[in-house]
Amino acid sequence: MFVKSASSSALFAGPFALATLSAPDGPAFPALVTADAQAVDLRTAFGDESLSVRRLLENWDTAAGRLTALAGDSELERRPLADFRVHAPVEPRQVFQSGANYRQHVIDLHVAHRAPGDDRSEEERRAEAAEIMDRRADEDLPYVFIGLPSAVTGPYDDVVLPSWAAKPDWELELVAVIGRPAHRVSVEDALGHVAGYTIANDLTDRATVFRRDMPQIGTDWLRSKNAPGFTPLGPWIVPAESVADTGDLRLVLKLNGETMQDESTKDMIFDVARMVSYASQTAELLPGDLVLTGSPAGNGMHWGRLLRDGDVMDGSITGLGAQRTRCVAEAS
Repeated sequence: MFVKSASSSALFAGPFALATLSAPDGPAFPALVTADAQAVDLRTAFGDESLSVRRLLENWDTAAGRLTALAGDSELERRPLADFRVHAPVEPRQVFQSGANYRQHVIDLHVAHRAPGDDRSEEERRAEAAEIMDRRADEDLPYVFIGLPSAVTGPYDDVVLPSWAAKPDWELELVAVIGRPAHRVSVEDALGHVAGYTIANDLTDRATVFRRDMPQIGTDWLRSKNAPGFTPLGPWIVPAESVADTGDLRLVLKLNGETMQDESTKDMIFDVARMVSYASQTAELLPGDLVLTGSPAGNGMHWGRLLRDGDVMDGSITGLGAQRTRCVAEAS
């Protein structure tokens, strides 16, 4: 789908964003997108036909200033964004996903995923979940696991629901995009390694989250989260300096026009800096890598309404734009 389906108002905060675009039947290329929906082919601007968004992020210290200058250059050739297909803005090498990072979301899921034989009231189970969240915050223990780059797809692409996925669900998330390598960085220094922010819908098949055959093993994130196309990403990367406060952004997801998620990042248990720092204590985060920061309350398990063929999801985050994806049942 081409970007003509997006809102006609300002596309994002700040003067420019990074995108990966393609013309009809043409190769994907890195682009500078302006807030008035114009696009600049960065291969031409940088004089490098092999340029990609990830390579720009690998040289972010020098590229950021040059991109800012290009955004203000009225002599550059620009074309309407509507002429192009919008792909996922970057091809990451690593995807770090976060679970249980919004207080109300975790409480809702704790209630929805009642274990067999648990006859306690909803109030008792909510109280238990709240106590767990408070303890995690006090002990400073985020929950981070690994996703697959092959699950990433574009912000307007169809999402194929696998035939085996009995309970596919949505999870709109704020994503930090790494611009400088980060290994064992402090919370205070973590945001200095973030080039910008984008949007992900981290789809999950709730029926396969837990291994019923081996409950002692715990969660099965490979099967529940990593089907092809289960991570719609983008539409673009907005530079960090254009995002005033990641601690107060509004995440809104609508299903067929009905609002299902509408929450502020204020409800996060661990903020972006804490999530990036925590992931870096074990792994080395590389330019172009994604750090998903968790999803707020309002998932399908809470509403008792999971995804099905023909559903349309519209997701937006303050200052980062909007994505629209349609669900399509896997062909038999």
